[in-house]
Amino acid sequence: MESPPAHANPLDLTARADGPSPLLASRVLTITLFLVLLTYWQWNKRKQQRIEDAFAEKHGCQPCLATVPHKWPFAIDVLKKQYDALPKRRLLEFQTPYVTIAPTIRVTVLGNGFILTDPANIEAILDKNFEDFGLGCRRQGLFPLLGEGIFTQDGHAWKHSRALLRRQFARVHELGIAALIPHADELLSAVAREAETSIDSVVDLQPHFFEYTLGTTTGLIFGEPHSSLPKANRDELRNNFDYASLVSAIRLRLADLSWLYTPLKFRKACRVVRDWASFFADRAIDYCEEHGEEAAREKYAFIIDLWLNTRDREAVRDQLLHVLIAGRDTTACLLSWTLFHLVRNPHLLDRLKVEIAQVIPPDVSEITRQHIQQLSFLRCCINETLRLYPQLPVNVRFANRMTILPRGGGPDGTAPVLLRKGDGVGWSLYHLHRKESLYGPDARVYRPERWESGQLIKKVGLGAGFVDFHSGPRLCLGKDYALQEASLAVVRLLQKYPKIRLPPDVPNEPVGAEKQNLTITLSSAEGCKVLLS
Repeated sequence: MESPPAHANPLDLTARADGPSPLLASRVLTITLFLVLLTYWQWNKRKQQRIEDAFAEKHGCQPCLATVPHKWPFAIDVLKKQYDALPKRRLLEFQTPYVTIAPTIRVTVLGNGFILTDPANIEAILDKNFEDFGLGCRRQGLFPLLGEGIFTQDGHAWKHSRALLRRQFARVHELGIAALIPHADELLSAVAREAETSIDSVVDLQPHFFEYTLGTTTGLIFGEPHSSLPKANRDELRNNFDYASLVSAIRLRLADLSWLYTPLKFRKACRVVRDWASFFADRAIDYCEEHGEEAAREKYAFIIDLWLNTRDREAVRDQLLHVLIAGRDTTACLLSWTLFHLVRNPHLLDRLKVEIAQVIPPDVSEITRQHIQQLSFLRCCINETLRLYPQLPVNVRFANRMTILPRGGGPDGTAPVLLRKGDGVGWSLYHLHRKESLYGPDARVYRPERWESGQLIKKVGLGAGFVDFHSGPRLCLGKDYALQEASLAVVRLLQKYPKIRLPPDVPNEPVGAEKQNLTITLSSAEGCKVLLS
């Protein structure tokens, strides 16, 4: 056998008789695969671009030209200003100059998205093009607290959960307003106790409203009110529930980065709330297994129906938590803001008391649904509160597939806008409901009379320019229940305390100047302080 030439380099791998080395072959293969993948990616991108261009041309789409002005990269300067505004408790008011630049605004911070206050676009997302949008990262923001349920689900799972709960709210509707009377009595008793012990006779109604709605909701879904627990347990739950809700709201605003903010205190608070719901769920299910379905339905109808349809204790617990967060905070905020403005507008308060006295005279022993339905001015007051302080002031969706926004493109903002799969769309009902183009020059004034003729709702459109209890397929199942619950509380308070008024040392500022707590819902940071006599 001949030896290699004397001049051959032993380190030259290409010079070996057995051909290219495995290392060289691997490198060549890697580079080839990379080039193939890069070529495929570029080809696929051009193909997708052609599809999008054709889709946009078909629908007459044009680019959205309005953007949020900023000086620093990624709009960090705007984000910093928002952070600085937090201690002042007026974040939504701070956002007004930015959100109202145009009805549809393009945002390119950490992805492509849009901010909306256009009724046509909001109606398309909530109703007309409902299937084109999903919750996206909202699920991971809320999941540690709520688990699986209507507020964290899309598609078939959401439809199944909604069908389960729809049956329960149909049953609640049949119960009528009588089921709320004991809770209203308890509300009045709690208010009276504070009035007796208050040094300056001032009572903050807001905490009582939160306790009232927690009691009605737990009585509805658990079969027994929250007040059946010791006060220490109730206080612990309230504190953990409030903190978990606050952090959940922050996580929602972090979107895909919500995993960055999961403090230990938050995890503990979520565990306390979930264990509390499990306690009631397990008690009802155990009662069913011991005494039978028929006996259990009489006492725990809501839980037992969920149990029989899921046979999963965790699923039952999660569904209960979704109903709880919807039923407690939203109606309590509605009540707080309504009384907040009524005592600041004595002429409205006087008119409402006259209406209540005419429809429900003092000799009427029992308030009924029919009585509540006749209180037309009370409903105007509730509508006005929901307008200025919507239950979910801001919300977000993500495009499930390529679709459009009906308006927002082109120089005048009237052309459709292309949405690619994954694009985010956020809308602010807080700012939508304060648009002068919809509600007139006094849009930032609390004026319930604007609803009396019925023409306003026709003009702005329910579910478009006025979104009270959400809209479309996700319309709130508890809308009727919440209206009855809030109306009863207002009626009973004004009947018992006809001299209710604003304390002299409490400021009466214009709408928007008040301090606000923005979590998932919007509550008063100043409470709802009143004098009762």
